[in-house]
Amino acid sequence: MKNNHLLEIFRQRKTAVAGWMSIDSAYAAELVGCSGFDSVVVDCQHGMAGHAQMVAMLQALSHTPAVPLVRVSQNSLAEINRALDAGAYGIICPLVNSAAEAQAFGRACRYPLGGVEGDRSFGPARGLLVGGADYPQHANEQILALAMIETLSGLDAVEAIAAVPQIDGLFIGPSDLGIALGLGPGANHEHPVLANAIRRIQEAARAAGKVTCIWCSTAEMARAMRAQGMDLVVPGHDAIWLKAEIARRLAVLRSQD
Repeated sequence: MKNNHLLEIFRQRKTAVAGWMSIDSAYAAELVGCSGFDSVVVDCQHGMAGHAQMVAMLQALSHTPAVPLVRVSQNSLAEINRALDAGAYGIICPLVNSAAEAQAFGRACRYPLGGVEGDRSFGPARGLLVGGADYPQHANEQILALAMIETLSGLDAVEAIAAVPQIDGLFIGPSDLGIALGLGPGANHEHPVLANAIRRIQEAARAAGKVTCIWCSTAEMARAMRAQGMDLVVPGHDAIWLKAEIARRLAVLRSQD
């Protein structure tokens, strides 16, 4: 099976940088995948992509160096299986609020093979095409399962969630977490309450031998989180980048008006 390059980055104790796709475009995914990111996430929760668009985006990412991940819309065995069968090399599951929910998510990502407890149904389709004929024998060790911590319930149970053997790490959603903590939308990651929550999640993951990932609203936040020792950072998403570059170019053109 084709190796998951993110796992090698994590083993080297380096920080991976992931792109994030909210626009449902295979061409855009291809461009981002060829832009130097270690991974690209297709967002099927808050992004525009449905299943067909997700498949097309995963196809476009297949020939790029970036490891394709998918954020599913919910903790659903069927949806998780479909994303993995379509060629995702990892799943980000939103709103994981308990160890039981984390276990259900993790089991959905695992085949019941080699002593691993899993609920994933066999039928990898594109997984066999992009991963290789031996995909089923190695998928359990190559596919990433990342549980999002973004609610008070998830934060309260973070140590138990991190200890679930079927998951590989925690993914911090600071925007929703900041709202849950009473800080409102757009809370700064340096706010003591949010900063302490982020560190608690990171410490829980480390104690369990798992990785910690985080979505960042700016490149500056991503740089700070990288310095803090996060295993994977996301410096915003495609719509943010596009809008910012459009604004920059218009400002240059209209500066003499």
